[in-house]
Order: sequence, then C-alpha cells, then structure tokens
Amino acid sequence: MNLVELGYLAGWRITRAVPKSVAAAVFRLGADRAHRRGGPGVKRLAVNLRQVVGPQVSEADFDRLLRRGLRSYARYWLEMFRLPSLSHAQRLSTFRLVGAEKLAEAVAAGRGVVIALPHGGNWDAAGAWVAANGWPITTVAERLKPEAVYRRFLAFRQRLGMEIIPLTGGEQPPFDVLAERLAKGHVVPLLADRDLTRRGIEVRFFGARTRMPGGPALLAIRTGAPLYVASMWYESDIACAELIGPLEVPDPASGTLADRVRLLTQRVADQLATGIAEHPEDWHMLQRMWLAEKDQNATDAVAPAAPGPA
Repeated sequence: MNLVELGYLAGWRITRAVPKSVAAAVFRLGADRAHRRGGPGVKRLAVNLRQVVGPQVSEADFDRLLRRGLRSYARYWLEMFRLPSLSHAQRLSTFRLVGAEKLAEAVAAGRGVVIALPHGGNWDAAGAWVAANGWPITTVAERLKPEAVYRRFLAFRQRLGMEIIPLTGGEQPPFDVLAERLAKGHVVPLLADRDLTRRGIEVRFFGARTRMPGGPALLAIRTGAPLYVASMWYESDIACAELIGPLEVPDPASGTLADRVRLLTQRVADQLATGIAEHPEDWHMLQRMWLAEKDQNATDAVAPAAPGPA
C-alpha cells in the first residue's frame, strides 16, 4: 500500500471516528493554512476564479473569495470521507435538489436523464441522494493512479448505490454502456466542465476558450434523453443543486452531428457558467482550464482533483 492510498484510507477512517465538528475544524484550519502558503494548487484555483469574477473585483475581496473557495474544497473532502457512515435518512437530508420533481417524473416514466455537472458543491452527496431515493444511477469515473486508489473510490461509490463505468479499460466503450442504461431509465450524471481527453469540444467559457467533453451532448442527441445542467453549491448546513433544462437539442437540419454536438456543448457551457458565477467559491477547479493561458509555471493537476464522474 503506497502513501497516496494510505492517505485516502486514513481520511475515510479518521474523519468518521471523530465528531464532525472536530473534523470540520481541522479541515478548515488546513484550508486556511493552504491559503496562507499559496502553493501551486492555490495559485491554480486563483487563476480560474479570477477568470470567473473578472478584474473588477478588488484584490482584498478576491483574496477573501479564494479563502472561501479553499474552505469549500476542504468541506467537500470532509463530507465525502464521512458519506459511507451516514444512514439512509441522513443521505436524504444532507442534500437538496431544486427541480427534483423532474427526475422523479422521468424515473417513474422509465425515461433516462443526462445531467451535466460542474466540479462544484458535493456531487458525491448528490449521487448518494439519487440512489437513496431508489432511482438507478450510472456514471463514468476517471481511472485514477495508482490503481489501488481507483479501486477504493470505485468501491466507495458502489456502496453508496451508484454504478460506476471506467472511463478507460472497461469491457465496453463507456458511451455504449451509458446509452444502454439511459434506455432502461437510469439517471446519468457526468462532470462536464473539464475535458480529460484533450479531444473535447472547444467552447467559450467566461470569455475564454477551453475544451469540454462532448459526451453529455452526444448522449442526448443519439438517445433522445433529456439533457439537464446542474448548478451546485453549499449552504451552511446542506449541499444543494438545481436542475436547469432540459436544454434545447439542435434540430438535425441545423447541421452535421458534429455541428450539433458542438452547439449543444456550448449551451451546456453557458449554463454551467451561470451557476458557477452565482457560487464561485464552490467551484472546485484546481486544474488548468484555459487554452490561451501562457503561464507555463503553473502546474497542471497540482492538487488532487476531487475524483468524480468523468
């Protein structure tokens, strides 16, 4: 067992063994210490948040935003580590979805739903909440390194009631499996604000160019499943999300399949930006985003990306 795996294992065990208030204080202190040190991960988050809020926010106000962002990120890890110890009732009560009736109606009718998510709030709590409602949920996860860490996160999410498809190395292509699950009425949430393949769709996002995965748009076009975008944030005592949509799917007459995927992915980007702009401190993006960025000193993936559905 290597140090990375030991660290995650310790997080799962220790944070569940102490009172939540004690663990929360420790994680908050850790976030504040990271803020003071200003390491590469903090600098990367600062670059991304500055793109969101623009130059008009003063340095003092921006520094306070950055500190809140790091505390929010620490809160995600704390709550993620404690999720397995929550009861069924607690998993339902620690997350709130605005627009939950849309999911309930779709599941009752046997219709699959695609949801494009940002790296925001607590998407693991969201997935656990969907499963606790008895709704089938399937998503895709990046195959982390080392493999042992990936297997632990796989087992963690499976215990919460989620079906996890590996992004690479599975028996079938992820798209084919997801299309099958949508036909069976599954909820399919996919993190959609960062491309992991370097072959994503180029979009405009907060006034700059970046790439986002085209999978959510392609699934909606190919399967006819409604495509929603989730805005995700924290309130003082609960993780929250709101469903926006379903998004309008481009008509076949509007262009080729590639054209329609590009257009719909831009619509996803626009809605993600709206939600992130409302709660920038809860956008946990500590990886490089912008194609035109020329600062080669900023390291890509300098902090652990909160492992989630890819």
